[in-house]
Amino acid sequence: MIDAHNHLQDIRFDGMREDIIQSMRKAGITRCVVNGTRPSDWPEVAKLATNHPDLIIPSFGLHPRHLAETQSSPNWLGQLKHLLDTTPNACLGECGLDRGMADHDIDLQTEVFTTQLRLAATRNLPISIHCVRAWGLLIEILESTPLPTRGFLLHSYGGSADLIPRLVKLDAYFSFSGSILHPHKQKARDTFTQVPANRLLIETDAPDMRPPEEALTHPLPDHLNHPANLPAIFKQAAPFLDTSLVQSNFEKLFLIEE
Repeated sequence: MIDAHNHLQDIRFDGMREDIIQSMRKAGITRCVVNGTRPSDWPEVAKLATNHPDLIIPSFGLHPRHLAETQSSPNWLGQLKHLLDTTPNACLGECGLDRGMADHDIDLQTEVFTTQLRLAATRNLPISIHCVRAWGLLIEILESTPLPTRGFLLHSYGGSADLIPRLVKLDAYFSFSGSILHPHKQKARDTFTQVPANRLLIETDAPDMRPPEEALTHPLPDHLNHPANLPAIFKQAAPFLDTSLVQSNFEKLFLIEE
């Protein structure tokens, strides 16, 4: 089993992280992409990848919800390039666009995101993209900016089914999390049935996107999502999604050739 997107470095996992990793291994999870979201958590992502190189693929990005760190870390791009240069198998992300925040600065978001997207294209690295209420702008950027030839991930895809063919032409992959299993998420489930099997991935987005009780094999306090819930999420989704290629899709996108 593979997890295309989580946040094991999240401070909400402090004090239980190693136990969580052991549980992931026991659950049969063999690979996961751990996504940094800002300069202050990148070192923890790198540390996790060093300590668990067989399990963790590190990914470093500046998330639109953490753009304030461009002020406290003005050399964030230099730090990012250094980590990509020195961390084996490093990827880019999580980054993207988010109009769901109060007082968002979409111009700054666009500048920071396109900088990271161009970097991914130059190095042909996997990039994990976050998008909330900005799908028109995102597609405009994707269609006018160089992209990594290996493709890119739209993590926890929340766009419409109508956009999927247009995004597939750009070599997008689409990951779903356990959140789509909740009863009120029928529209999201219907959308993912339109994703071609060779473009589908599965993620937990742990500690967020907690699945419903029937897919909650590893409960955690404070309504956190345990990444070892992944096999149960996979099992619950299999009746309505063609998940037969998620492993090979993951390998094509994320396993960087040495």
